[in-house]
Amino acid sequence: MPYIPLFILKSFLRRVKKRGDVSNHHRARKGFEKMIGKQNKPLSGFDYHLENANDVSGEWIFPHGCDKTKVLLYFHGGGYFVGSTNTHRALVSKLAMNAGISALSINYRLAPEHPYPAAIEDCAKVYDWLLSKNFQPNQICFGGDSAGGGCVIGTLTYLRDKNIPLPKCAIAISPWLDHTLSSESFTTKEHIDPLLSAKEFPTVVQYYMNGADTKSHYASPIFHSLKNLPPVFVQVGEEEILLSDSLTFAEKAKADGVDVRLEVYPKMFHVFNAFWKILPKAREANKKLGEFMRAQLYGN
Repeated sequence: MPYIPLFILKSFLRRVKKRGDVSNHHRARKGFEKMIGKQNKPLSGFDYHLENANDVSGEWIFPHGCDKTKVLLYFHGGGYFVGSTNTHRALVSKLAMNAGISALSINYRLAPEHPYPAAIEDCAKVYDWLLSKNFQPNQICFGGDSAGGGCVIGTLTYLRDKNIPLPKCAIAISPWLDHTLSSESFTTKEHIDPLLSAKEFPTVVQYYMNGADTKSHYASPIFHSLKNLPPVFVQVGEEEILLSDSLTFAEKAKADGVDVRLEVYPKMFHVFNAFWKILPKAREANKKLGEFMRAQLYGN
């Protein structure tokens, strides 16, 4: 695989960051799909099939030779207002391959057209659909990055509060878990984060929360009980403004009795895992996520 030095990649990302503009969500969404989607074409060694799950569109990903009785239910990132199965196909494909299982990547409804808690409701609807198709909770792992990582934890607590059996485990990559934007790293890491811009976040929060309390249970779950959640593996970059979200979550989850594993990757940035084609460290991290899923889904 090609290798690009980390400092060159960061330099490129900083240029993209400077051009970032979320003031028009339609334009931002279209630009994100165009820029990221072209790097996420179907990969060889996989089968892809469209799905409609309780009126939520999605895409099945089957690595050749995978165990189709186990599934990674994946929620894409993108600030709850951009992103799709088309922008995250390569990452989800690699995670599924590393675990030796299938994946179902979904298109939850996006803000501002569909504000909180639409995304959480859609994630829960697809999980319910999987259960209706005779998947058992212990055959399912939740996964997501950034806003999708927020969907992972938010949906788990949503299901728990409704007394619905939870999936066996979950993975969260650079999850966004605090919509108050009050975490320490949100300001202390701004000068070194090569990808995320703190000044854009208030607009994105407004898109998603639409005036709702930013401490709401399923938007900012780190302010609420995390008891009785399944094992969760969190990976995050040391240089990202959302670092504290992961640190706070891991600390609180552990205090609430959750089996939580946290890995902070030095010199890495937001969802660096998606750059596995050119970053050896991303391939290493994704392999660990696959090993975690395999151990959980095939354990007792």
